[in-house]
Amino acid sequence: MKFVLWVVVNALALGAAVWLLPGITLSGDSDRDKVLTLLGVALIFGVVNAVVGPVVKLLSFPFIVLTLGLLVFVINAAMLMLTSKIAGDLDLAFHVDEFWWTAIWGAIVISVATTILEVVEPDD
Repeated sequence: MKFVLWVVVNALALGAAVWLLPGITLSGDSDRDKVLTLLGVALIFGVVNAVVGPVVKLLSFPFIVLTLGLLVFVINAAMLMLTSKIAGDLDLAFHVDEFWWTAIWGAIVISVATTILEVVEPDD
């Protein structure tokens, strides 16, 4: 149950980024297709953040400390770009246009949305 809630929270956060930022697009013929695409992308995003994210953060830890944590936003944006690439390879209609403007703001929106949703529904 916790895994399903985690995927839904990621899907809602990604949906907020799609809705707020014009450079992050989600296509689909119907609302059902868009929801299924968001759930698939949320699953990919979660796996990327669980597998690749910690390795990158560990290797870049000295630079994260040096930049007072701001490098984490760049790393999260890179994870979002990687998610977009994998989703495109799997024929999911999710795309992030560019790194510096769209992906970084997308990472910020997703972080804020995830934090808000976790406050509303905290872990046990």
